[in-house]
Amino acid sequence: MATIGIISIGEMGLGIGKLLKAHGFRVVTNASDRSEATKLRAGAAEIDLLPTDEDVTQQCDYILSIVPPRDAFATAQRIFTAAQTTDKQTPLYYLDLNAVSPHTARQTATLFSSSPIIQLIDGGIIGGVPHAKPASEDGIISWHCPNLIVSGPHHIPDAALAKVLNIHHLNDTIGAATGLKMCFAVTTKGFVSLAIQSFTTAYNLDVLDHLQHYLEKYNPSTLKLAENGLVTMPPKAYRWVHEMLEISETMSDDGGFGRELFQGVAEVYRVVAEDSDLGLEKPGARVRGKTVQDVVELLSQGMKAKKLKKE
Repeated sequence: MATIGIISIGEMGLGIGKLLKAHGFRVVTNASDRSEATKLRAGAAEIDLLPTDEDVTQQCDYILSIVPPRDAFATAQRIFTAAQTTDKQTPLYYLDLNAVSPHTARQTATLFSSSPIIQLIDGGIIGGVPHAKPASEDGIISWHCPNLIVSGPHHIPDAALAKVLNIHHLNDTIGAATGLKMCFAVTTKGFVSLAIQSFTTAYNLDVLDHLQHYLEKYNPSTLKLAENGLVTMPPKAYRWVHEMLEISETMSDDGGFGRELFQGVAEVYRVVAEDSDLGLEKPGARVRGKTVQDVVELLSQGMKAKKLKKE
């Protein structure tokens, strides 16, 4: 079966690595620049640790790039450079699954256009981290898997891999998949940023319980989405700062709107990540911000402390 490289082994990368391993694929990564905790997680999932990017490009049939949006293009440059040393005669499919703008996707396509072996597949991930579901009565284990939306002229030739990864090929245009990811995130992460501001302001005004009461009475689905978004976003906020800037670029370049709105949203997530203790939270090791009350208290305290420091 194919060898799949994943860069890097964060929460989503690890989940996809486990999914692939469960279906018989060999999964590798270069974690030489990652923490010991990351290396231990990869090892526990039986993901092979290779020492260099050159080893990854030499041994892999596919590379899945799943990194913070700010690192997406730099990661593509790393793989492009590493691939220049390989003697592979077969294509290396590079699935750029990062939350970036169509403009960034087209930049990556230009970068890879001079590579004789790298074939870019523009992509994005919609949905949560893959995980195994409880076994059925006959012992069969199925998996929850997000949708991997992709586009571009190259298609994944391995039908089994495409099925496991829940691949949906949109069309042959580079930028279509990343654009769809950006538009989807506007309605999810964009909404959470509104909830952050609404609930924190209501807390400062001592009307948070009333806000929750009236949302429950008149719009319970909105309340559920808001409260879930508030308590799950803290360890992801640092990643979302640059993603919001990529959305800002998309809405401007491809939608014709101004950039200011999502530049402001990026600032909301920067405040969460840098101006409050919520920025200390890590996936799988949550300490604070596990309730709505704690999220808004920490945000309020952090912003007030920063304001006092400025004064």
